[in-house]
Order: sequence, then structure tokens, then C-alpha cells
Amino acid sequence: MRRRTILKGAAGALSLGLITPATASTVITDTESGNSGPYNFVLVHGTWHGGWVWSQVATLLRTEGHNVITPTCTGCGDRVHLSTPEVGLETHITDIENSINWAEMDSVVLVGHSFSGLTITGVADRLKDRIQQIVFFDAIVPRPGRMSGVVKDSKTGEYPTWWQEREKKFIDGHKMVLWEDYPIEMLVPTSYSNQKSRLKKLITTHPAKQWTDELMLKNGGWEGLHRAFIHCAGQRYRLTSENMIGPARGSGWNFISLNIPRDGMLTHPELVTSQLIKLAESQFQGGPTETALS
Repeated sequence: MRRRTILKGAAGALSLGLITPATASTVITDTESGNSGPYNFVLVHGTWHGGWVWSQVATLLRTEGHNVITPTCTGCGDRVHLSTPEVGLETHITDIENSINWAEMDSVVLVGHSFSGLTITGVADRLKDRIQQIVFFDAIVPRPGRMSGVVKDSKTGEYPTWWQEREKKFIDGHKMVLWEDYPIEMLVPTSYSNQKSRLKKLITTHPAKQWTDELMLKNGGWEGLHRAFIHCAGQRYRLTSENMIGPARGSGWNFISLNIPRDGMLTHPELVTSQLIKLAESQFQGGPTETALS
């Protein structure tokens, strides 16, 4: 499959309403002109998932000649057996940092899904000179006042009531279970039977400490990087809140809305692939306007 074929799929997606008109120009392009890569993609999974969730997108990107790794963080996916009470945000940041180091990747397009927005920001903080672009795929964007998945009350120092209630259902006191709190529609519509079956087979528990640890930055995180936010606007069950998106609608960001569900990499892999390629190409068209994180 050539890149032109994938982008024709994106053009067709516009006619089907998969891409909002306001962002159609961001997706449909002649990718055989200008900077065509190859690019180095690091695709990071979100809560309860593993590197497997990016497998279709990774295959498409590799077919187009790009380099891709899809690491699985400790305590998740095929590494779920390594889950302990000590596994947290710091562990996951190191997981991805080491994956990039051992893959010997530079000029990385770093993509994070869901609460791995915290993780990829930490990675960017450590490997700033090696990250070309950071992409939040319907992911939390850390900033002052929201540097963790679960924020403590500033007055009492306690976690919110909803989190305290959820903690009672954790396996072994530290493993979060998706199905205890959310239906399958949190990830994909029930009409996607194949994806639904796959999720039910491959979803695992998730280390709670990755949500509760506070992200500590030394080098500004995503500041100074080409940065983008892909909003999965087709999500029908609990659309990602503005509290997750935060500054990504402001200046210095490339904000894209796609009419796909939260796990759009499973339901619309070709569309997601074409968008990631387009974003990688756009990084050479000028840097972002600064928005301070710290």
C-alpha cells in the first residue's frame, strides 16, 4: 500500500464525515511532494491497553517506509505480570525512554493515547533533543494544576471521593480494572464486533500509581516542541473532556478533530495513519508558538 492510497482513504473519509470540514485540509495532501520521511514513530498506549493496540497503524506506517516502535509499559498488556504497587508514572516514562534509546531513534514523532499524555510529556522532558514532535491522541495534556491523572484536593490533600470509591475495587490494592467502571463503549461502539472481541481478550489491569503520581519536569515537557492534539470527536460515551485537552486548543498547537471513537487506531487505522504522516510532514513547516507549561 502506497502513502497515496492511504490518503485517498482519508479523502473518502471526509465524504463519510470521519473528518470534520474544519480540519479536512490538515489531512488531504499530496504526500509525494516535499518532506516524505522516512519518519521515526513511537506510539504509546493508554490505560488498560498495551503496544498491541497500535499494531495495525504500525503495520501501515511501516508499509509506507517509516520506522515504528510500539512499546508496552510495565504492568500492562504482555507485561501485566510485572505489575507491583511500586510501578507508576516514573516507571512508564523510563519504559518509553529506554525503548527509544535502545531503538537508537532520533527526530522522534512521539504519540501518546489517553493518560499516557503524562508519560510522553515526561519522556519529552528527558529526551528533548531527540523528540521532533509530540502528539496527544485524545490524551491528557499536563500543565500546572493538572500534572497527574487524579488530582488531590488542594485544601485537604485527599483524593476525590470518586477515586476513593474506585480504589476499593482494585485487584491487590493497586491494579485498576476497566470493566469495573466502564462499558466497552468507553473505547469503541458496540457495532464494532471484531474490535470489541479483541479488546475483551487483550485488555489488562493497569497500575494505579501511573494515574496518581505527579509529573515532575526539569526541561518544560512539551514546551518548544512541535505539538498536536488529535481529538476523537466521534466518541459517543464520555467524550474526552476539556479538562483533559486543556491548552491544546490554544496557540502553538495543531488541533485536529476526527470523527472516530476513543480507540480510533482500532476502528479507523488507515485514517489515523494518514493523519500521523501528515503531522510528521507538517513539522518542517515552522515551529510552534510558545505556550508555557511551567
